[in-house]
Amino acid sequence: MLKKFFWLPFTISLCLCILTIDKTIAIELDEATRTVPLEASGTTVTLTPEQVKRGKRLFNSSCATCHNGGITKTNPNIGLETESLSLATPSRDNLNALVDYMKNPTSYDGSESIAEIHPSIKSADIFPKMRSLSDDDLFAIAGHILIQPKIASEKWGGGKIYY
Repeated sequence: MLKKFFWLPFTISLCLCILTIDKTIAIELDEATRTVPLEASGTTVTLTPEQVKRGKRLFNSSCATCHNGGITKTNPNIGLETESLSLATPSRDNLNALVDYMKNPTSYDGSESIAEIHPSIKSADIFPKMRSLSDDDLFAIAGHILIQPKIASEKWGGGKIYY
């Protein structure tokens, strides 16, 4: 009987702590961490804490099934870390390029469309999760992808070693 009275408050307290910590993580990111490349020319943009939080939530609900921790389950050789994104053709290491990819995905070498096998706005009839995503949502998801290497360092896109 005593165990029941101990575990219930303990569990509730733990859940409240986790919820509180999760909300403060996005707010505590400094401006340098929230600053990401906007386009290939080197122009940068600083994401708001709300965009960071929204990007994380949308990534987790729409992308993490295949890209949990920045990996690519269907091709573990290509992750979402900055190096892999920069070596793609065209380069996908900035916000505008990632948004373009989420609208119309192409193979890593850029030679063919993969919209039928990769969720995208173009293939929203096949992938229902993409139907409700706006340009602002795609921008927030791209921002989440680009700030993760600054937060998780080598763990983001590190594959089976970490996840």
